[in-house]
Formats: sequence, C-alpha cells, structure tokens
Amino acid sequence: MSHVKGGLVILKEMVNSLPPSEKKIAEYILNNPEESILLTALMLGEKSQTSSAAVIRLCKSLGFNGFQELKIRVAGDLQAGSVKGYRDIERNEGFKDIIDKVTSNTIQTLKETVDIMSEKNLKKAVTALSNAKSIVFIGFGASYIAAKDAEQKFIRIDKNAQSFSDVHMAATAIANKGPDDVVVGISFSGSTKEVSKLLDLAQHKRSTTISITKYGNSLVSKFSDIQLHTSAAKEATFRSGATSSRIAQLHLIDILLMCLASEDYEETIHHLDETREAVSFLREDDSKEKK
Repeated sequence: MSHVKGGLVILKEMVNSLPPSEKKIAEYILNNPEESILLTALMLGEKSQTSSAAVIRLCKSLGFNGFQELKIRVAGDLQAGSVKGYRDIERNEGFKDIIDKVTSNTIQTLKETVDIMSEKNLKKAVTALSNAKSIVFIGFGASYIAAKDAEQKFIRIDKNAQSFSDVHMAATAIANKGPDDVVVGISFSGSTKEVSKLLDLAQHKRSTTISITKYGNSLVSKFSDIQLHTSAAKEATFRSGATSSRIAQLHLIDILLMCLASEDYEETIHHLDETREAVSFLREDDSKEKK
C-alpha cells in the first residue's frame, strides 16, 4: 500500500465536488504541485486567495489526517512521475494504437487504485470477511461482474458467499442476515440507489457493510462501515473508462482474497486443494466416458 502517493490523483477526482474555497486550493495545488509542497497552510491559503482554515478543511474533505499528509502524498506523486491522463480511441484508429491506449488506461487505473488504497480499511475488511458466517456481494450492471467474480473466488476457499444482481433477491437474502454476516456493495460511481438501499437494509440487520466505489463521499459509502476505493477512471466516449474501472474492481477483489489467504494460509491452501481435486474428478469422469 502506498501511503506516500496518490495526492494528485485524489485531488483530481475530488476537485469538482468540493466547496468553492476548497476547490480553489485544490486547483492551485494541481497547477502548482512543486511549489505547494513547500508552503505552509497559511502560505497556501494566501496563494490561493483563501485561508489556512480552508486548507485544513480541504484535507479533511479529502480524507487526510492533515496538511502534512497531503504534502507527503503530492511529493510522492512528483517523485514517481507525472500522473498520466486517460486516452480515448478515435475514429478509424489503428489497432496497435488502440491496444496501447486500452493497456495504458488499465495500467493507469490499477496504479492509481493502489496509490489511494487505505491499508487500515483493507485490514478491517479482511478481518470482517475472515470472521463472517456468510458474505453477500451485490452489484448491478458492470459491477455485477466483480460481484460474481468475488462469489466464485470466496466459495473456493470455503466461504459461504452469494452474489446478486436482482434487487429483490438480494433484499430477501439480506433480510435473514445478522451481526455475524457481511454485505459488500460494489458501485463504481457510488451513486447506485439500489446498492445504497441494500446496504442500508443490511445495517438495519446489524450486518457489517463494505463498499467498493470510486474515491470520495458517496451515497453508497454513506451506508458502509468500511470503505474501499478504486480509482475514478474517466468515462470515455466508448466507455474505456468503464472497462478500466471494472478491472480495478476485480483487482481489489483479488487483493482482498490474497490478504485473507495469507492470514489463514494453511486452511486456504487446504480448501484450494480440495476444490482443485473436485474439478479434476469431474474431468476424469468426462475422459472415461469419451473412451
């Protein structure tokens, strides 16, 4: 987890949702990152024609502990190199260029997702999933792909996992959950009403709720006990942004699984061996029938 990077990424993703004074500071930092990391909160307030109090409020809005963390993260971005933009395809573009652009967008999204990830929240999520009596993954549209992928992977390590893209079936399942269960809501935008309502229902049932959304406060994160974030890959004309965000969701699911597997290593290996043998058993039967 990189706690020393991601400042510029988070600023870019949050800038348009900030109050006017905080937005002015964010824009000043984005336009003058090298200078900004050398300033005090008072100096930055003066440079951006706001105030030191507005600088502190900005840091709070971004989810940082203070101005020092923001400066450290921005400095980490500068040291790692400039934050690249997302590139959309163009009319009659060569296949080689399309390959390069799609690959670049995906790599950029994964990198930014890692840069903004909270190790503290990741640990909380892993602990909750490890101790859960059952796990419900919910997602709609492209996010259901991540939910279904999570279900398949967690079942392989003997977790009682289900995924839903039907809101009524999901509500029926959550209705019978309780404090020992976990409900994971996946929504790239964080504004999917169905996901927020289902997480709200889960909280009423005292289940632990986890959200996987783009960075920032959102309708879905409002109803989650633990927030996990992916980079806000920019929406493109042909939805290459949606492609990248889906892969970021899958990547985050893999990170959750691997962290859980590492903590319960011997037990996880046992379950993976069992599932592998079960699949092999099915293939052996098919081979015998063909003979």
